[in-house]
Amino acid sequence: MSKASAKETPLEALCAQKGLRMTGQRRIIAQVLSKSDDHPDVEEVYKRSSAVDPHISLSTVYRTVRLFEEEGILERHEFRDGRARYERVDKQHHDHLIDMKSGEVIEFRNEKIEQLQIEIAAELGFKLIDHRLELYGVPIKKDEA
Repeated sequence: MSKASAKETPLEALCAQKGLRMTGQRRIIAQVLSKSDDHPDVEEVYKRSSAVDPHISLSTVYRTVRLFEEEGILERHEFRDGRARYERVDKQHHDHLIDMKSGEVIEFRNEKIEQLQIEIAAELGFKLIDHRLELYGVPIKKDEA
């Protein structure tokens, strides 16, 4: 393994696997997205990327994010807030709980829910191959618990 590939982020590795040409600006955008532990929209990716390289334009970020999505590197989410948000496809499967007050997206995995979805699909005559679960809620006040 070369020194360059040892420092490669997960998203850069996915780009390499897909045979994408990695310009300096694409590499920065890939690094920003790899380091994101949230679900940034394009404006946020632009803000973070332009902090690294002020020459990156918003249109470059839009084109790059769209390319990454088309290549199956990024997954697009629309959490009812009018913004498309993104995360890496290579992350372990998880579901989302969206706080409707703050907009925070909480990732979770629950084996009971996973098994129930498989059982429901089987009862309906299907083998489950993929799914996406999004829960929307508001925090419970302590006196409501």
